[in-house]
Amino acid sequence: MTVTIVGSQLGDEGKGALVDLWGGNADIVVRYQGGDNAGHTVVENGEEYKLSLVPSGAVRGKIGILGNGCVVNPRTLFDELDTLRDRGLDPDVRVACRAHVIMPYHRVLDGIEEEEKSDDDLEAGTTGRGIGPTYEDKVGRRGIRVGDLLDPDVLRDRLEYVVPQKRAVVEDVFGMDAGEEFDVESLHEEFVAIGRRLEEEGMTVNAGDFLGTRLDAGENLLFEGAQGTSIDIDHGIYPYVTSSNPTAGGASTGTGVGPTVVGRGEVVGVVKAYLSRVGTGPLPTELDGDDEELADYIREKGGEFGTVTGRPRRIGWLDVPMLRHAARVSGFTGIAVNHLDVLAGMDTVKLGDAYKLDGERMETMPATTERWADCDPILKEFDPWPEVDWSAVAGEGYDALPAAARTYLDYLSDEVGAPIYAVGVGPDRAETVELVDPFERDA
Repeated sequence: MTVTIVGSQLGDEGKGALVDLWGGNADIVVRYQGGDNAGHTVVENGEEYKLSLVPSGAVRGKIGILGNGCVVNPRTLFDELDTLRDRGLDPDVRVACRAHVIMPYHRVLDGIEEEEKSDDDLEAGTTGRGIGPTYEDKVGRRGIRVGDLLDPDVLRDRLEYVVPQKRAVVEDVFGMDAGEEFDVESLHEEFVAIGRRLEEEGMTVNAGDFLGTRLDAGENLLFEGAQGTSIDIDHGIYPYVTSSNPTAGGASTGTGVGPTVVGRGEVVGVVKAYLSRVGTGPLPTELDGDDEELADYIREKGGEFGTVTGRPRRIGWLDVPMLRHAARVSGFTGIAVNHLDVLAGMDTVKLGDAYKLDGERMETMPATTERWADCDPILKEFDPWPEVDWSAVAGEGYDALPAAARTYLDYLSDEVGAPIYAVGVGPDRAETVELVDPFERDA
C-alpha cells in the first residue's frame, strides 16, 4: 500500500518526524518533489540528523528514492550520504533517471534574481539553492536530467546548448561577469565524474518501473512531500510559493506511480499547532506588533529557525481556513499535529477560525494572494494547558494529554474532516503520541 505525507501549511510542519515514525512499516521512502531547499530534522535516541535532500527514511535503514519530480544537487546528495556514513549509518538512496539536476549556474542565477527582486514585493524568500531556476529549465525543455550524466556525449550536447544562454543572461542582462559555473569544459568534467559515481554505486533507477514492481510484490511505499500546501506552485499563495507540487497529487506525477494507486492509499496531513514561515508575503494570523514578544517566545521554544537557511521564521496563530484548503486539495484521510507542547504554559491559546473579508465570513482561503492579504482573522480562544512531562504523556497515550489540549485537537479534527493519527509533543521519535499507524489501518 501507499502512505503519502503532506505538509498542510507553509512548510516546517515536522513532516520528517512522521516519516521517521511510520517508516518502520515502509519498505521504501520516496521524495516526490523539491530539492535541497527542504530541510527536515530527524531525532532518534537523542541523535539529531539534519537532512535537506536524502529522504528521512535513511535514518531507519530504508531504501530512499528521489523521484522524477525532484531536482537534485549531486554535491549535496553525496555530502549528506558521506556524513551519514561517517556517523555509522548505511543509507541506500536511489535517484530517478528522469529527475533534473541542479547545476552550479542555477545557484548563481537564483541568487542574482532574488537580489533583483529584493526591493519589490515579489521576493519569495528563496533558499538560494537553485531550485526555481532548475524547475524553469525543466519546463523550458532545456534542463539536464540525471540520466544525461551517464552518457558523456549526451551531457556535452546538453551543456553546449544551455550554458551559452545562461552566460548571456548573466553578462548581457545583469551586466555581471560569468565565472567557472558557466564554463562547459569544467562542468562537463565534474558532472561526468558524478555520473560515473552514480553508476558505480548503482544509484540510478527508472522510478516508476522500480516502484511499480515493488508495489506489485506487496511492498509498502511511503511518499514524502517537501514544503507545504500553501506554497504549492498551483494551490498556494502565488507568487510566494515553491516551484513544485507538495500536495498529494505530486506523489503521482513526481514518482510515476499512478493516481489511482496513490488515491487508494492513506494521505496524512501534517499540522503544526501554530503557524510559521520563512519569507515575505501575507500572513493574516501573524503575531506582530504588540504580540511580537509572544512570537519571540514561541520561536525560541519551538526552535523556529530555518533548517537550511537558519533564518528566524515568522510566527502566527494556527490558520484553520488554510487547513480546510489543504484538506480539500489533498484529500486527507488523517492528520498529525506537531509541536503541541510548544503552546503549553501560555496564558491563552488562540487560532484563526475563519476570515473576515469585505464584511463577510470566509471559511477557506481566497484564490488570490492579494485577496488573502485583505483578510482579517476571526480568532477563536481556547483554554490553555499546562506544562507536563511530555515524555511520560507520549508513553501513556492520547488520554494522558491535558484536557484542554485534547479539546484543541478535537476541534482541528472536526474542521478538516479527518481523524487524528498522531500528536507530536517533542522532537524525538519516542515523543509522539501515536493513535493510528496508517500502514496498519486496514490490516
